[in-house]
Amino acid sequence: MCERAVRGHPHNVEADRLEPQEGMDIVTRPRILVVGAGFAGVGCVRRLERKLAAAEADVTLVTPFAYQLYLPLLPQVASGVLTPQSIALSLRRSEKYRTRIIPGGAIGVDLQSKVCVIRTITDEIVNEPYDHIVLAPGSVTRTFDIPGLTDHAFGLKTLAEAAYLRDHVISQLDLADASNDPAERAARLQFVVVGGGYAGTETAACLQLLTHNAVKRYPRLDPSLIKWHLIDIAPKLMPELGDKLGRSAQEVLRRRGIEVSLGVSIAKAGPRRSPSPTAAWCRPTR
Repeated sequence: MCERAVRGHPHNVEADRLEPQEGMDIVTRPRILVVGAGFAGVGCVRRLERKLAAAEADVTLVTPFAYQLYLPLLPQVASGVLTPQSIALSLRRSEKYRTRIIPGGAIGVDLQSKVCVIRTITDEIVNEPYDHIVLAPGSVTRTFDIPGLTDHAFGLKTLAEAAYLRDHVISQLDLADASNDPAERAARLQFVVVGGGYAGTETAACLQLLTHNAVKRYPRLDPSLIKWHLIDIAPKLMPELGDKLGRSAQEVLRRRGIEVSLGVSIAKAGPRRSPSPTAAWCRPTR
């Protein structure tokens, strides 16, 4: 083995692999691994493809889905305003796309050995070596110690969750229409959105519009029984947009019949299949 140092670093096998050695004609291309296909991950891959020729590096992307999802538009999908296809763009839509995709998610990184541990969508564990790694896995929804929250509340982070939430809201109208129990009808027609940020406010506004239009096809239902309630523990609505826009959004919601309560949260979330209010959890991510 060569005893010299490479670029000021102690000698190791990895350095030998990257630098041409005496008697070798072929230099292995550096391996760049990008974890996550959100705005940051996809933007990184696109830039690497523009800046580097195919012979200069091997680029690999780790993501469960081979599409880029526009998360801010999920409420519009949940309400049926947009189709799922319109906010999920294929990563392979460009003819020049050459990045290798591993369908799965990273569950660990060995920085010393330069190996990323990946669980594929078929539940297989893969050890993927790399020379350079970009970690852009995105965020997860913040949850708190609220009874029934993780089991019964609806999230809104994926296309599947958006479609499921929409189907659930429509099914509540169907079940209320079929019921002869006034108490059950009232319970099924109550909808609560937790989270007064952009996602929660958009979810409440879009789904309220959905039920407002859909109830016209239910002559047995009294539209006044449908109640939408937006709550948040924060003292202001949509604080990321500033006080003026937050107050304006709150006034628009109030005129549309959506009750807004700030400085409060839910005590518990009831089972989805029981005649209890529907809870959608749209709290900030971390």
